[in-house]
Amino acid sequence: MTDQVIQARAPEVSSLRLPLVIVASLIALVAVIAGFRVSGVEIREPDAATIQMRLLTFRDQPDGSVAVIDAKTGVAFDAITGEAGFARGTLRGFARDRRARGIGPEAPLHLMGRADGRLTLFDPQTGRVVDLESFGPVNAAVFKRFLNGVAPQKGAS
Repeated sequence: MTDQVIQARAPEVSSLRLPLVIVASLIALVAVIAGFRVSGVEIREPDAATIQMRLLTFRDQPDGSVAVIDAKTGVAFDAITGEAGFARGTLRGFARDRRARGIGPEAPLHLMGRADGRLTLFDPQTGRVVDLESFGPVNAAVFKRFLNGVAPQKGAS
């Protein structure tokens, strides 16, 4: 029997080329995305025209519900009751932004129905915008009812 010599060879350069190209591409992609984020370039699609808008304020009630108030009439026309995680979470985010800037809850939020069917909640005090349809039709419907709800007139029972 003859002894066979096994030689260890370094990997060929061509076999390393593909992984290096992939890693370099990923690094370049991350750099481009970071560049856009830092530059302030707006990457969201422009909003369609507002075809319906309602100014709303929200007030915590002693029973744990949240009164939905038409800011023009000052009359509560609906309430957020029970868990209502999406509505409460969304409103909590707006309240947190206002508190951080020392802004009170008095100024109304703008609930806007768009020409393309989207629904947007906007706080002109902070500039915060939430495109509600991004969270699905069931969650958007929670706020849609506030846009279409009928506020009783002051003095009406």
